[in-house]
Amino acid sequence: MRQVTMGGQESVPALGMGTWGWGEDRGRRDDEIAALRTGLDLGMTLVDTAEMYADGGAEEVLGEALAGRRDAAFVVSKVLPSNASRSGTIAACERSLGRLGTDRIDLYLLHWQGGHPLEDTLAAFQQLADDGKIRYWGVSNFDRAALEELQGVPGSDGLTTDQFLYNLSRRGPEYDLLPWCADHDLPVMAYSPIEQGRILDDPALGEVAQAHSVSPAALALAWVLRQDSLCAIPKASSPEHVRDNATALDVELTREDLDALDRAFPPPSGPGPLEML
Repeated sequence: MRQVTMGGQESVPALGMGTWGWGEDRGRRDDEIAALRTGLDLGMTLVDTAEMYADGGAEEVLGEALAGRRDAAFVVSKVLPSNASRSGTIAACERSLGRLGTDRIDLYLLHWQGGHPLEDTLAAFQQLADDGKIRYWGVSNFDRAALEELQGVPGSDGLTTDQFLYNLSRRGPEYDLLPWCADHDLPVMAYSPIEQGRILDDPALGEVAQAHSVSPAALALAWVLRQDSLCAIPKASSPEHVRDNATALDVELTREDLDALDRAFPPPSGPGPLEML
């Protein structure tokens, strides 16, 4: 599997797994755990979660799924902006560690920019790193202006990634955010890379997918993964879904494929606000 370098030294798989929606229904818990373990077996060892998801329930499911296999996974979690004061970030991280049943989070993100000063959040990240509770830190849902603001904050040189919404129907980051990240050697993590399934009935997407003998979801995921220095973290709630996502890794999109998808999902013609889900 293609790897992306985080923190200048850590290699993680370009295709990982998300857990948004996990932990909301105990009836799906066994399938969620089986999906995670299937993904680990397939090398999709980058796993993303957050304290916000199901009010910590997704972290609890992930912790159960990783029991006995913690060292096989690169775990990403996030602190809510409302908790992102210096003391609040540390307390939130410790709660996440308890739910995950682990002694460290590999990558800890500020979920989006809020009211607490970035200086305090970054100071907390540094303290957590010094204490061995996190290994790297990053941000989520930061547009170019927010990243430029972050550059002026002491300690910002530790920034590891920006995670944001990017898929065929949400191409706004291509205008200035993705180029900025590339210019600054900042890896990107794309969430909702298949738009939560809402684009899968598009005829053009289906036609290209059929030509490659994969599902529309796998084709949409392959389109996101064509980018260098980019990871994608699609949610998969069953082993079958995980295995289907993995087929995206075998797709080589042609220029004709990309042109067809551009016609169906046009790239941005100018700047716009960073979209969120």
